[in-house]
Amino acid sequence: MNFAPYPALHASHSGVWIAHEGEVRAIGRGEAIRIAADTPVILLNAPLIGQRLGYAELSGLDLLELFAFLRPARFMVPTPKGLAAATGLDVPADDAAVAPFLRDAAARLLAIPDGDWPEREGAWTGVQALFRLRWPWAPLLADRIARPRGAERWLFTRLPEWDEAAPRPMPRVVTLDREEVDERLARLTGATREPRPGQRAYAEAAAGAFAPRVTRDSPNLVLAEAGTGIGKTLGYLAPASLWAEQAQGAVWISTYTKALQRQLAHETARLHPDPAVRRARVVTRKGRENYLCLLNLEDALQGGFTGRAAILAQLVARWAAYSADGDMVGGDLPGWLVTLFRRNGTAALTDRRGECIYAGCPHYRKCFIEHASRASVEADIVIANHALVMVNAARGREAATRPTRYVFDEGHHLFDAADAMFATALTGQETIELRRWLLGPEGGSRGRRRGLAARLSDVASYDEAGGRAIGDAVNAAQALASDGWIGRVAEGAPFGPIEALLAAVRGLVYARAEQPGDAGYGLETEIAAPTPALIDAAAPAAQALDALLRPLVTLGKRLEAVLDEAPDWMDGPARARVEGAIASLGWRAETVAAWLSLLARVGGPADADFVDWLAVDRIEGREFDIGLHRRWLDPTRPFAATVLRPAHGALVTSATLTAGGDWATAEARVGAPHLALAATRFEAASPFDYADAAEVLIVTDVKRGDQAALANAYARLIEAAGGGTLGLFTAIRRLRGVHAAIADRLARAGLPLHAQHVDPIDTGTLVDIFRDDPHASLLGTDALRDGVDVPGHSLRLVVMEGVPWPKPSVLHAARRLAGGGSAYDDRIVRARLAQAFGRLIRSAQDRGAFVLLSAAMPSRLLTAFPPGVAIARVPLDEAIARVRERLSSGARLGHDAAPEI
Repeated sequence: MNFAPYPALHASHSGVWIAHEGEVRAIGRGEAIRIAADTPVILLNAPLIGQRLGYAELSGLDLLELFAFLRPARFMVPTPKGLAAATGLDVPADDAAVAPFLRDAAARLLAIPDGDWPEREGAWTGVQALFRLRWPWAPLLADRIARPRGAERWLFTRLPEWDEAAPRPMPRVVTLDREEVDERLARLTGATREPRPGQRAYAEAAAGAFAPRVTRDSPNLVLAEAGTGIGKTLGYLAPASLWAEQAQGAVWISTYTKALQRQLAHETARLHPDPAVRRARVVTRKGRENYLCLLNLEDALQGGFTGRAAILAQLVARWAAYSADGDMVGGDLPGWLVTLFRRNGTAALTDRRGECIYAGCPHYRKCFIEHASRASVEADIVIANHALVMVNAARGREAATRPTRYVFDEGHHLFDAADAMFATALTGQETIELRRWLLGPEGGSRGRRRGLAARLSDVASYDEAGGRAIGDAVNAAQALASDGWIGRVAEGAPFGPIEALLAAVRGLVYARAEQPGDAGYGLETEIAAPTPALIDAAAPAAQALDALLRPLVTLGKRLEAVLDEAPDWMDGPARARVEGAIASLGWRAETVAAWLSLLARVGGPADADFVDWLAVDRIEGREFDIGLHRRWLDPTRPFAATVLRPAHGALVTSATLTAGGDWATAEARVGAPHLALAATRFEAASPFDYADAAEVLIVTDVKRGDQAALANAYARLIEAAGGGTLGLFTAIRRLRGVHAAIADRLARAGLPLHAQHVDPIDTGTLVDIFRDDPHASLLGTDALRDGVDVPGHSLRLVVMEGVPWPKPSVLHAARRLAGGGSAYDDRIVRARLAQAFGRLIRSAQDRGAFVLLSAAMPSRLLTAFPPGVAIARVPLDEAIARVRERLSSGARLGHDAAPEI
């Protein structure tokens, strides 16, 4: 296939190459930019190549876009190696060979078969739309995709509809037999698996969460710490699946990370090998903001999006037609797709603003969210996440089908998830979102968004009191922040009582929190001792919010009355739409009530249950939000009240449940003290020989604050390990500085370096790239500390740039005071160290080293590491020698080379 007009361009940290008409040559960045500006070039991941060239607007024939169109909903690691696997070509030998390889890969992808092609349907229609949008690949595809003989079934006609089902009965009361649990576990692990006594004991302990409840509001709570390698996933799936079958009820398994959700979905293939059965019995659920909204997509396809965003909408539509569940975040939509569109509109393709009109939507019966919701009612196992479980319990629409049994995996994150869920924030961003929901489009704004009056026009015409409430709510919404608010506040010209409040907050925060030499990041200060200006602004703001709350509450009651009266026009879809409106109004009314409670704190007494503060949120000096914040001092209190108490049983499990403290600490972090019935405890140590598999090295001669020395240490350690390094940072600024200093050096050694907050690639894809290449290394922050599962040789060295002390903040100071002062900080650090070390050894065959570049590491915190692991304080040169020896030979090092701790 002839690509003579189209050169292929590749840029890495070690150089830039272009392949054209059989010639491959190295070129400079300037020439590469000139060629790319003049001629369409074939490339892989335009934003990444553009970043390496220093040319952010680079565009061309991106092979990732072509792959997304031709093979929608299929996985590919977005690297030359991943592309080679997808096309059946040999992996390029080095960076210089990548450019000609890209031309070969393009030819292979464009060799579209005449016969069977699983994703043929809709391709011709899609290409025609993309041709009109001037997508660079469209002319090449138009000649290769034959026009179908008849009209194609496209997205909105292809998607299946869900069926209405009778309500599911309440689960039966059953008692699990211990032998049956053991038999189920044996079936899941398989006859060829070696016996694991710890796993069997764990499964038997987990079964306690499925025993019949004895007392109301007193669930059977089991806390189980199972070290890495115990096999806790199958350990709890055994009793969970057995109970679901016998009781005819659903067990919700909740995780914190999307990676574990995917892993769990994979493991359930042992329960149900038949994919069709598995789809019916096991359902993955996420928050509605994760799923594609078909109405938003339709608006985007019909002109709501323009330019590159319109091309993205077409590619998303192509994916949606073949997606298993419509999950745009962590599902089968490639994570790298949205990052190819710098000003992407994916947020506008999901229901992030709570604007769903439910049965009023023409795509309601095909809605991905409704599909998942209904499927989970009939499923045995629902794989969810902590945030969704809490939202579902606090304000879910599915009150009659709330689960009675939970498994909380990654249970050490329940505190953090509850902290975020039950928080209150009266900020400019939050108020403008509420205004948009109430008023709909204002000024020249576009989109299908509709205000409250438009959504409930039929109710307003039928019910006079409801119509008045709608009008009052719309009028009161005029007091909320509006477009351009942050500029007006910064200029001292706020409009309305809410913006005046935000201006007063901003003035007080800058007066008290800004420090000389401030780095431009967020600022915050306590609400204590507010200025007269803030007190004066709080009163009219409270009056404005109260004027909004009253009609919202009244409208909710009127809608309930309309449902009870069941007028003639109230058919099934109308009822569902009104029920949805009631739910939406309810939680927005709760939000406004929480804002009023927070405003009462300004000039009033403090509430011992809460921590309140003022904040100006900034990124590198640019303000993006301002407001008042409230968190529970102990967020497990509302978690226990809304989730645990109504449940009949819950298992909370993790490999690091007690990390950083003891069982009392673990119980406090999951809400156990707020329940009448004491929790059952279980503990199983990891079967791994950590003393043989790993060692901890504390480097003593890298001076704190010396950026050059820090970068040098990272480079030399990565070189010693030959890649396979996870570098963890406590500050994004230092991460970026180290990456900039060492990426070129490592690339010249054949060691690719990737980084969060640097590479224009989502975190999940960065981990996929890291996992796929044993020579690659990855730098990141908190999200990688315990959200990465990379067993095997691809992760053999973990390097931390410093002791992960908690960031000073008003909230942290309050919890530190209540939690024992410095002992509270120590527990947090020990937990973070345990989580970071846990990335290193994921299987019995793994070998690795953990390096901490901080001589100031206190000895009292070293209990964070598994017992028996050798810990040594050594200079950098010796640490490098030990890493090189351990990772090159795999042999256990002698421990007399440095003083052990």
